Amino acid sequence: MRKLKNTELNRKSIEEFKKADKTPAIVVLDNIRSIHNVGSIFRSSDSFLIKKLYICGITATPENLRMEKTALGSTDSVDWEYIKEPEDLIQKLKKDNIIITAVEQADKSIKIQDFHPVTGSIYGFVFGNEVEGVREEFIKASKHVIEIPQVGTKHSLNVSVAAGIVLWDFYQKSFNL
Repeated sequence: MRKLKNTELNRKSIEEFKKADKTPAIVVLDNIRSIHNVGSIFRSSDSFLIKKLYICGITATPENLRMEKTALGSTDSVDWEYIKEPEDLIQKLKKDNIIITAVEQADKSIKIQDFHPVTGSIYGFVFGNEVEGVREEFIKASKHVIEIPQVGTKHSLNVSVAAGIVLWDFYQKSFNL
């Protein structure tokens, strides 16, 4: 066994990424404080061919060059849009028939392993602030709230780690990997 060289990874160009069939998922970043978390989530969104990323509230946008440290160019491949107010974004997602799905610990949340997306539907996964979590407006607008089970003392994953887990899980369920 040997480690693959970068030239052996069959990476898509940005043009190929833009033309590729996308995973039926949207990512919503709501009030994410850390620009490095945002950049990391852009990279995960690139990795799994996510349709679009919406930035909401105080979350930094790619115009901030400090994001590039963790985004590594994925802000050029992944389509994104900034919509400041959650109410405006919720209306847009509903108008576009996106199934709003918050990622949060809640009284009626579904464990991620029990979440089964419907083929042909587009899901909008909402990830919230590192301290406060997903805002109540998004929780109330969500058809589903999914939770990643945790068994340690913290029950608190970094938001970029949680996004990676959720997006991988959705990707493999969507394509029956």
